[in-house]
Amino acid sequence: MTDWQELEHKYLMNTFKRSPLTLVRGEGARVWDDRGKEYLDFVGGWAVNVLGHAHPEIVNAVSEQARTLIQTSNQFYTVPQIRLAELLIENSCFDKVFFCNSGAEADEGAVKLARRYGRLHLDGAYEVITAMGSFHGRTLAMVAATGQPKFQEPYTPLPEGFINVDYDDMDAIKRATVKKTCAVMLEAIQGEGGVNIPDGNYLKEVSSWCDELGILLILDEIQTGMGRTGTLFAYQHYGIEPDIMTLAKGLGGGVPIGALLAKEKASVFGPGDHGSTFGGNPLACAAGYATLKYILEHNVVENCRQVGNYLKASLEGLKAKFENIIEVRGLGLLVAVELSSDIADGLVKACLDEGLLLNAVKPSALRFMPPLIIGESEVDEAMGILEGVLAKVSG
Repeated sequence: MTDWQELEHKYLMNTFKRSPLTLVRGEGARVWDDRGKEYLDFVGGWAVNVLGHAHPEIVNAVSEQARTLIQTSNQFYTVPQIRLAELLIENSCFDKVFFCNSGAEADEGAVKLARRYGRLHLDGAYEVITAMGSFHGRTLAMVAATGQPKFQEPYTPLPEGFINVDYDDMDAIKRATVKKTCAVMLEAIQGEGGVNIPDGNYLKEVSSWCDELGILLILDEIQTGMGRTGTLFAYQHYGIEPDIMTLAKGLGGGVPIGALLAKEKASVFGPGDHGSTFGGNPLACAAGYATLKYILEHNVVENCRQVGNYLKASLEGLKAKFENIIEVRGLGLLVAVELSSDIADGLVKACLDEGLLLNAVKPSALRFMPPLIIGESEVDEAMGILEGVLAKVSG
């Protein structure tokens, strides 16, 4: 039997802290390793597999597109790109979209768009205010935008133009806003930061502040978009309409694709201002169209909302039993539990041994990001495994 993990160590750069299993197949909310063992997947490709693994609609769309047309470049019009653009715009508050390949590219594009807006309308303003605890991608500029020193320190000096302030602190944004400010870029919920949800009217106040000064509000919905929080896009929870929004992760249902969407006033790119060889690729757009169409037509967002509430209630039940859990937080099927000590990695390993995949979003927190099509019975199964593991740790 081939030792795939040994070959990985030999040939791949050591950039990932991998769980010790090799996955070879998936279906719905379940995956199998190369030894045939089955796992219940509550990681979901890091919030990517919104319709689960090998969903027939995505499989059929990708198969048909691969037989028809895979790549052309953006020198030409292609039908899948236009169909997906129409579906996104008609089901959001935005007017125009640009397609790319990943979340980092989408955020880079959003910052470029904001800087272009600043040059045209804000006397050359170029600075973007972002939040501590945020995560906007791994490119050098997006590391500067990401308010986490652990990601920034290995790569200094960083590109200028980003001001990191405390999250969920309106006064901090006001203090940081100067004549050079062109935009505020925030996550509606900080996913990689630990599933941090802003209090009260924070996002509404930020939106009003941006409107008052004429600067742009960018919402990074790479993790929260595509129904993940129980609405199609998380901004819909807060009664606001950002000027720019970025998407990726769940947009392609597992196929890499990113997008930035903008209101007409912010859509200031002209020919040659931005581009991408593979962005809007027919294959990725076919997957994105199939994914979004299925979400819209099959009450996936409502299922996410209901099962997400059930998951949180189940975790609250575990919190009442075990002192290890001190907080449950989240919206829809983006949920975290805060732990009393740095035991998250150990819990992930123990759950893995029992057939449940979880994510340690930080040393003291577990994150749950299952496919949006899961049911309550699968939540019960996952909670049964977690309860057994917690009982052993507590005992």
